[in-house]
Amino acid sequence: MGAQWKAKGKAAAADARGKLFGKLAKEIMVAARSGADPAANSRLRLVVEQARKASMPKDTLERAIKKGAGLTGEAVNFEHVMYEGYGPHRVPVMVECLTDNVNRTAPEMRVLFRKGQLGTSGSVAWDFDHLGMIEAEPATPGADPELAAIEAGAQDFEPGTDEGTTLFLTDPTDLDLVSRALPAQGFTVLSARLGYKAKNPVDPATLSAEALEEVEAFLAAIDAHDDVQNMFVGLGG
Repeated sequence: MGAQWKAKGKAAAADARGKLFGKLAKEIMVAARSGADPAANSRLRLVVEQARKASMPKDTLERAIKKGAGLTGEAVNFEHVMYEGYGPHRVPVMVECLTDNVNRTAPEMRVLFRKGQLGTSGSVAWDFDHLGMIEAEPATPGADPELAAIEAGAQDFEPGTDEGTTLFLTDPTDLDLVSRALPAQGFTVLSARLGYKAKNPVDPATLSAEALEEVEAFLAAIDAHDDVQNMFVGLGG
């Protein structure tokens, strides 16, 4: 949980799938500003691969690329904004948004942070490492994540968010390089993105069951916001 928070439970799977496609489409449109060819645009290539693994419909994917690259005549004006602060019980939170209207998103974030504390830029970021995060699963039996990390040039690795997966951590500038190298080490890349990992996560054992529920409810409310792309939370696994 210290790397990237994900909503729990299998309820509302269709809604979650729709939200995932919406987030991926935004990322594709932003990445496609630098060119519509994934082979020549590493950022776009990584997002397109992620979208395909999520089974995004081909026409939805292609439309997002064309729209982002300005090939449809429609204006795309998403702005990347980070909000940082604390949830209930001083759990540090970094919220990554893509919005077409900061004047709408900012006050809505302030409302969502009322049960915590919204900070200024840098107020929480100092307690996080900015890293490349590559989620991967073994493609061959017995694939060794430690050896793969060394050979591919990752800084570190840890268990991924899903059972059987590994999260490879890299220097931000090495994200594409390592993601390209991992398949040769027996791993299939599921997603690759820049993110934040808490240096001093709060130990859940120090919180009561009621306190943990308050934190979960707070995070779920933020995650439900349409402009939120990712959340990185300082809460140990």
